[in-house]
Amino acid sequence: MTLSFQLYSARNFLPWTTVIPRLADLGYTKVEGFGGVYEDAPAFRDLLDSNGMTMPSGHFFPLGALEDGLDASLSVARTIGMQRVICPAPEDLWRDGTDAANWVSLAKRLNEVGKRVNDAGNRFGWHNHHWEFMPLAGGEVPMNLLLEHAPEMEWEMDVAWAVRGGAEPMEWIKSHAARITTAHVKDIAPEGEKTDEDGWADVGDGVMDWKSITDALQNAGTDLFVVEHDNPSDWDRFATRSIQAFGQYKDKT
Repeated sequence: MTLSFQLYSARNFLPWTTVIPRLADLGYTKVEGFGGVYEDAPAFRDLLDSNGMTMPSGHFFPLGALEDGLDASLSVARTIGMQRVICPAPEDLWRDGTDAANWVSLAKRLNEVGKRVNDAGNRFGWHNHHWEFMPLAGGEVPMNLLLEHAPEMEWEMDVAWAVRGGAEPMEWIKSHAARITTAHVKDIAPEGEKTDEDGWADVGDGVMDWKSITDALQNAGTDLFVVEHDNPSDWDRFATRSIQAFGQYKDKT
């Protein structure tokens, strides 16, 4: 089991030349990228290298960055050294009025992107939010449509977002074990708490049963876990508490 840190969590606390060394001091050896760190990929790779860190996965958004802009995105991935290329959002498909046909169309686009990414020697996956678990007018669940119509696409499961969408995570892990290769580890604050942080909590400080969830994900074959907080008031506090809490979930192997 490998633990990584989604750099989006620290986007409001720059510079990266302070963030990256601090993460290394805390014991993190891997990070996950997002658009905010790709502008000068060689320089960011140097920063990671000088602190003994790697970036095995990264988010690329919008989807056009992996369609018309695929060559540029893959160049970034190669330069920084990432293997897993992940698309993290369904553009505007969560808006009212979206039907199953739109999600199926998106899935087919993702499947084509995935083939091109795989052909280039990288892996391709989808990162969910809560929208994918909210039933459509016809009763369809978008996440099922994405997995069905993009059959070779990996899934980076953001478990807390799935819970916010009304999903029972253990059922999804059991049903789609082979697809979940990466997981986002975030926590949900008790009802009414942490409103200044959008209701998120540091890992181990919320209501998520991460011990049971981690066991289930490891049994499913998930091998990369990425801690994330969408809006921490103190990124250092979040990073510190989260790696300490996650340390109790030892690899089964």
